[in-house]
Amino acid sequence: MADLERRRALAEFLRSRRARITPEDVGIPGGSRRRTPGLRREEVAQLSGVSVTWYTWLEQARDITVSRQVLESLSRALQLNRDERRHLYALADEPLLEYPCPADAPTPALQKLVDALDPHPAYLSDANWDLVAWNRSMAGLIGDPGRLPTAERNLIRLTFSDPGMRTLMADWAGQAQSLLAQFRADSRQRIGDPYLDRITGELRESSPEFRDWWDKHDIAEFHSTQREFLHPELGSLTFDYVMLEALESPGMKLFTSMPSDTATTAKLPALQEYGTRHSLAAPLA
Repeated sequence: MADLERRRALAEFLRSRRARITPEDVGIPGGSRRRTPGLRREEVAQLSGVSVTWYTWLEQARDITVSRQVLESLSRALQLNRDERRHLYALADEPLLEYPCPADAPTPALQKLVDALDPHPAYLSDANWDLVAWNRSMAGLIGDPGRLPTAERNLIRLTFSDPGMRTLMADWAGQAQSLLAQFRADSRQRIGDPYLDRITGELRESSPEFRDWWDKHDIAEFHSTQREFLHPELGSLTFDYVMLEALESPGMKLFTSMPSDTATTAKLPALQEYGTRHSLAAPLA
């Protein structure tokens, strides 16, 4: 009975989404002989690449199997937003794997939170490890990511391609391997994702260390950790890193740095001021 109710709910949801889309929304001439609003079943089937009979059975709550590929096609054809796509997968009793786009913009509330954490360095990264928000102290620590094209604001890319990061991290080799193991753990459900493949492919070509360590297939989940930096103006800075996930933005994580000692605490105002002075400046050297 529960399966039947779920199939009925799926059928009703599909009909409701189909009814709200006009033919013009998907590039189909509307004409004047339509008796019902929205798209016809055969039009949704054509846009989704499935047979009309199969799609009709789906809207009739027939007991048929729906693949992940078909669900993705239906999501695109019906122009579902993120919440609607999740609902579709849940009704189809299919686990949803997120394949987020790079550099999604943070919500205003998340941006305010990052800014409010100053003078503690903090940043937001998406599921691809692209930096999507940071505060002045973070810019003062690693250099302002705003100086780079959006496509290059990736933490793994910076770690292995920015010469300044090699001198900034007190133990670059150890920290880089740790980050790379965490990056692999985060990407294990996205094997074959084009964006991920492009980043790893480019770094394999440009960085021998990345190529060697990536091929070792080391895996590590994030745990609160301590990292030391050798800042070009402020000297040694040691931070305890903490990570929080943003439930309202799947895949997005907030990282903040808490001073590990009193010497670092005393330098926080200067770090924030350094970030303000060097906003949009050249990379740290």
